[in-house]
Amino acid sequence: MSVDLDKYFARIGWDGGRAPTLDTLRSLQHAHVLGIPFENIDVVVGTVPSLDLTDLEAKLVAGSRGGYCFEQNTLFADVLEQLGYGVTRYTGRVRVGARPGEIRPRTHLVLGIEVPGGDGPAAEPTAGPRGGGRYLVDVGFGSTDALLEPLPMIPGLVREGRGRRHRLVLEEADGPAPVWVLQARSGDTWTELVAFTLDAAPLPDIGVANWHVSTHPRSPFRRLFVQRTHADGHLALDGTTLTRTARDGTVTVEQVDGPEALRELLESEFGITPPPGVRPER
Repeated sequence: MSVDLDKYFARIGWDGGRAPTLDTLRSLQHAHVLGIPFENIDVVVGTVPSLDLTDLEAKLVAGSRGGYCFEQNTLFADVLEQLGYGVTRYTGRVRVGARPGEIRPRTHLVLGIEVPGGDGPAAEPTAGPRGGGRYLVDVGFGSTDALLEPLPMIPGLVREGRGRRHRLVLEEADGPAPVWVLQARSGDTWTELVAFTLDAAPLPDIGVANWHVSTHPRSPFRRLFVQRTHADGHLALDGTTLTRTARDGTVTVEQVDGPEALRELLESEFGITPPPGVRPER
């Protein structure tokens, strides 16, 4: 089973051409990020999110819901494969907030995308054998530092996309595979977002990572996280704390008081119709 492309495009408000070009990829990624919110409500209410494409279509496309990285990037990967792109799935380690030297489990999913017909980074500097001609795509990170456009997989190349600056750097690892680290520029600082290697992640391994994130008692996703990127700003709900970030960087913070206020907020500002049992927890 594959996702119904017409229904998916209607969900994200996209009506561009379907040829698998770089311009199409850029447009689709941006429309997806703006169209489908990041949320972990299923985990909070005690359900392991399904990665079956039928279930993902029912939830993220037909339903007024969003999802987290495994759901979002699994859905987007199927869409891109139907359009004719080459897709490789990588599992990564989130580094935001990690202590120096801390090794976290592979609990994030990103995509390596190849544009067919040579419509890749032809004008980019030569990358060599370890990543040139491929783009990093991630529609499931959710934060104000997340990618809004494909990033050429060329180490050290700084790319600005829709007001956000990113680059990939290579680290020499103890093992045979170099570690790629996605970084975002914030002011004068490069912040590490996620680290990954170029060994393709088979679907069973992605399923195990999804199960771990949603069931481990110390998983950060046992607390409510909801985020939505808009053309003019960003909304982030962490437990009971709602943070609004305007396009000019202005930040306002408020508290959500009670389950009724939470439900109203999710429906009116995030576009989510939550299942029963969702409560704001600090």
